[in-house]
Amino acid sequence: MLGSLAEAEDAVQEAYARWYAQPRSKREAIMSPGAWLTTVTGRVCLDVLCSAQTRRERYVGAWLPEPLPDRGEWIGGRGTDAADPADQITLDESVTMAGLVVLESMTPAERVAFVLHDVFRYPFSEIAGIVGRTPEACREQASSARRRVRAARVPVAATAAEQAQVVRHVKEAWEAEDIAALVGLLDPEAVMTADGGGLVGTALRPVEGGARIAQCMVAIADKAPGLRLLERSVAGAPGLVAQHAGVTVTVAAFGASGGRATRIWVVRNPEKLRLWTPDEPWPGGSFRSSDHARPRASVGVAFPGSRQGNVQ
Repeated sequence: MLGSLAEAEDAVQEAYARWYAQPRSKREAIMSPGAWLTTVTGRVCLDVLCSAQTRRERYVGAWLPEPLPDRGEWIGGRGTDAADPADQITLDESVTMAGLVVLESMTPAERVAFVLHDVFRYPFSEIAGIVGRTPEACREQASSARRRVRAARVPVAATAAEQAQVVRHVKEAWEAEDIAALVGLLDPEAVMTADGGGLVGTALRPVEGGARIAQCMVAIADKAPGLRLLERSVAGAPGLVAQHAGVTVTVAAFGASGGRATRIWVVRNPEKLRLWTPDEPWPGGSFRSSDHARPRASVGVAFPGSRQGNVQ
C-alpha cells in the first residue's frame, strides 16, 4: 500500500495504538476486531499517501519505492522458518518493483481501492467505509487503477530462473566493463531509473536505450574502484546489490523479457537502504539490520491474481 517498510510499520503501530486507546468495554463491543483494524489501517495509509504526494513534489530526481531484501535478511529470525505462515504467503507474492512503480502512478484513493479489492478481495461496500466514498465511487476508482496497470504495458515477465541468468550476465559484463556484452544484454528500448533523493549523485532523469545505459554503467565502474557486486533477491526477484567497504550503496531491481533486461530501477538514496546495511552476519552469508528486523514486520502485497493474505 505504501511502498515503504518503515511507513507500513508506523501505520500498523498507529492502528494498534488507537485500538488500545479505547476503553476495554468498547473494544469488547466490536464484533470484528480484524475488520476494525483493517479499516483504521486503511485510513491511516490513505492519509500517508495523500501527504506523500505533497512531499514527492519536492523530491529531487525520480522517486522509487523502497526495495525489500529477501525475507531471511530482515524478518526477526533466520530464514523462512521464522516467518508466520500468513506472512510467508504475502511475502512469497510481494509485488515486484515494476508493480510498485505502477502503484505509484495511481491516486491515493485508486491505490487503496485497487489493493483492497483486487488483491485482498474486500467488497466495495467495505472499502467505501474505509475511504469515505460510495461503493460506486470505489468501484470506479478500482477500474481507473486497472486502466493504469494496462497502460503500463509491462512486457511478459521472465521466469525467476531466466531473470537470474540475465542479472548474472549483466553483473559479469559490468565487472569486465564490456560495453558490447552489456548492450547485448539490454533491450534496445530499455530504461534505467535511478533514485538518489538528492543525497547522493545519480542521474536525475531516466536513461533510455540499451547503448546509453551500457555506457553509463561502464562509466560508473570506472569511477567506483573497489565496488563489490552481489546477486541478491530484490523485491522478490533476482537483482544486484553494490557494496563499498561492506556498506550497501546501491540496490538494483530488474525487469527482464526475452533474455534481456527491459527495466532497471536503481535505488541509491541511503534512507531507503537501511535494511540492506549488513551489521550482523548470518550463516550462508546473509545479513540483517538489527535496527529494522522485528518479530513481525509489515510486508508488501501481491499484484492481481494473488491469494488472499493477512495484512499486518
